[in-house]
Amino acid sequence: MGKSVKSTGNGAVILEGYRTPFVRAWQNFRSLSAVELGRIAVTELLYRTETRADEIDETILGNVAQPADAANIARVVALRSGIPQSRPALSVHRNCASGLEAVIQAAARIRAGEADLIVAGGTESMSQIPFIYPDSFAYKMLTLGRAKGLFAKFRAALRFRPRDLIRPLFGLEQGLTDPVSGLNMGETAEVLANEFHITREEQDRFAHRSHERATRAAESGRLGDEVIPVPVPPKYRETVESDTGPRPDSSLEGLSRLRPVFDRKTGTVTAGNSSQITDGGVACLLASADRARLMGGRSLGRIRASAVVGVDPRRMGLGPAFAAPLALERAGLSLKEMAVVEINEAFAAQVLACCKAMASDEFAQRELDRPSAIGEIDPEILNCNGGAIALGHPVGATGARLVITTLKEMARRDAQFGLASLCVGGGQGVALILERS
Repeated sequence: MGKSVKSTGNGAVILEGYRTPFVRAWQNFRSLSAVELGRIAVTELLYRTETRADEIDETILGNVAQPADAANIARVVALRSGIPQSRPALSVHRNCASGLEAVIQAAARIRAGEADLIVAGGTESMSQIPFIYPDSFAYKMLTLGRAKGLFAKFRAALRFRPRDLIRPLFGLEQGLTDPVSGLNMGETAEVLANEFHITREEQDRFAHRSHERATRAAESGRLGDEVIPVPVPPKYRETVESDTGPRPDSSLEGLSRLRPVFDRKTGTVTAGNSSQITDGGVACLLASADRARLMGGRSLGRIRASAVVGVDPRRMGLGPAFAAPLALERAGLSLKEMAVVEINEAFAAQVLACCKAMASDEFAQRELDRPSAIGEIDPEILNCNGGAIALGHPVGATGARLVITTLKEMARRDAQFGLASLCVGGGQGVALILERS
């Protein structure tokens, strides 16, 4: 029988959060499933916070790929982390904002008095996202499998063509293509680059800055506050202690030599000014205020307000420009009061477009029905420790990373308020206003 939870109704706080290193796909973590990445993050969170697994009321995790061998991946992660089977678990999927959605739902559960202590976060193995094969290839494989006798199998094998093996190489790209607009995520970034007149040089400079900041943050130990070392199976002779994406040798010259990926003739979006394909897991511990006091009273902060909006799928990268003003309004705060701002770097063009939109009175009046813009974002407080261009973007986990990255940077700066936001594939935007006591 599940544990009975007394309604507290006194708010929710984020006690702590940790993540695995974010590792480039098909490298060190290629043998680690999304379940295992989530388990590592959750068990380390419980260990470091000295929380018993049987104290957890529920587990909520974001995941995009939804592995076929782990339906309701949050439940599988929870059980493998030692959380009792009587405690429920929920997987959430809001594309790139899945990890952030998990944190929002956990806080809502606690505010409603339905739980006192929840693990929330996200996990994604981009390395293990299956290739997508065309139906014709699947039929040929089925025919080959059913063929009886050597001659029949030989005849079935002769039906395969080289094109049958080419399309599966683009399975991940197909998964990141919006079925409504018909554009993949990189093509939507090209739409924004054209609409907001963002040059290739601007994008490359932004990407270079992301690598510089991430490198400095790693060297100074700032990212070490959130990253846990992970021994790599099967022999466990190697331990990954930091993110593998940041490039200390990044240069504008090197970035300028990369060819556009999504519009090869006139495009400006390259692999260098886009987020990296990455594996990783993130776990946060949320509690009611009463429970937090019983656990010592320390916390990273709380969600002051949140906002989720829908936007044109062709301009999906503008999600933060729509969500942030609404979240600020609900919080009763202004952009000037934000000491730390994190906008996920799906693409340099996309973040730069959001910054221009947020500073534009014309955009506010035309698109938001607001009299004026929320203002310009100071580059010094935007993605202070680098972003997904350098760190990577394990899609189901990134939102939860933004929460802990923002809160821990707020603590270092002794800041009261911060903003974390993402664009979402399919045309949505999510924003959180975070507050420290």
